[in-house]
Amino acid sequence: MVRKSHFDPQRVREEIAIAAARLIAEDGLDYASAKRKAARQVVGETRVAGEWLPDNDQIEEEIREYQSLFQSDSQPALLRRLRMIAVDWMERLAPFNPYLTGAVLGGTAGEHSDVHLQVFCDNPKEVAIYMLNANIQYDVSETRHFAGRGYVETLSFLWRPAGERNAEPVGIHVALYETDDLRGAVRADARGRTARANLPAVQALLDGDEVPSFTN
Repeated sequence: MVRKSHFDPQRVREEIAIAAARLIAEDGLDYASAKRKAARQVVGETRVAGEWLPDNDQIEEEIREYQSLFQSDSQPALLRRLRMIAVDWMERLAPFNPYLTGAVLGGTAGEHSDVHLQVFCDNPKEVAIYMLNANIQYDVSETRHFAGRGYVETLSFLWRPAGERNAEPVGIHVALYETDDLRGAVRADARGRTARANLPAVQALLDGDEVPSFTN
């Protein structure tokens, strides 16, 4: 554990958040990995107690600051492309009640980001059947249930939109939920934010309409 006589906890949290934000924005690390690596960069191999680490909200704010300072000429266009791809696939998956989540929704997505979708339907296996009929080659994995209730099956594949022959393909992950899982899933938190958005809300982001802010 970090000894308080040597470190100021608030300053440690700030430095870790700044370092983690850079790792996420530049290298595409996930929050947990970036936080661990940033902690080692800031305090070395000294063990850091949980209360000394920044939360994801603090890191997200630092990502926005980093992107504003160093990626303002590229990040907005990258984000728009990813949101357009998300809308395309949400339209394709409309019968399965799709929602967008993650950095593409929150606005901090960059060149290393994937599109994360969640679908809610009576028979999630029908999504896999749809993919097969559409000749989509996907991998199957598991994603932790957003409510902490075990894991859900996730279909992942690479996608390059028509007309983008030379562009890098984008990773798309579709987490399969039961219809009942949607109950309460889109409630806003104490700060008025929600972790997922349906097709009209994502389309509103593209159209530049006023919409609530979102988080990762």
